[in-house]
Amino acid sequence: MPSQSVSKGPSLLLSILLLFPAGPALAEECVVLLHGLWRTENSMNKMEKAMTEAGYDVQNIEYDSTDQPIEALADETIPRASRACGEAEKIHFVTHSLGGILIRQYLEHDDIDRLGRVVMLGPPNQGSEVVDVYHKFPGFRWFAGPAGLELGTGEASVPRALGPVTFDVGVIAGTQSINPILSGILPDDDDGKVSVESTRVEGMGDHVELPVTHVFMMRDEEVFAQVLHYLEHGRFDRGTLQK
Repeated sequence: MPSQSVSKGPSLLLSILLLFPAGPALAEECVVLLHGLWRTENSMNKMEKAMTEAGYDVQNIEYDSTDQPIEALADETIPRASRACGEAEKIHFVTHSLGGILIRQYLEHDDIDRLGRVVMLGPPNQGSEVVDVYHKFPGFRWFAGPAGLELGTGEASVPRALGPVTFDVGVIAGTQSINPILSGILPDDDDGKVSVESTRVEGMGDHVELPVTHVFMMRDEEVFAQVLHYLEHGRFDRGTLQK
């Protein structure tokens, strides 16, 4: 499948905010941000600012991504994130990498009251071959933690063991890399950590490819625009895509 990109403009973020003005309707909706493996809530600060300026109540959640296995992280983090939204009428989630797997893991067995839409950025929904190659290297187990070791594509892969999604989710895949060594491990197009094909999951509502990297996609204005469009409409903005 050819990569798709979004045309850039000098006032893209301003245009986004004009399309999604702050007001009571959006203020009653909460957006939970979940960072990825090895990251902190600081990695989602620019996303937090864009969502807040668009009028959402935003909760940027911190969790120790290398401390526990995926199931334990999900069981601790997702209910806490939902509680942080208080009495919001809808609770949306915007996740990066591992954060999307936490949502899938939790919803495999539990429900989230008032769940709205979910947008996943670079999720290893089918695992990542990078983990397959590096998991035996000295120090990788310590570096990745229990959850990181579960993100491969083999028998121990948690993402591949999860069923199809049954909630409203859109997936954004990156097609640019700043790590040619890791990209050499991954098949076809990738973002430097996860292949485009691996981001897909059965049951997803929409999927789009953008020219962004895994490391920085959650700071990109093109990504902000597509996230906001999906939260509002349940689909990505095909009108701005170029093949």
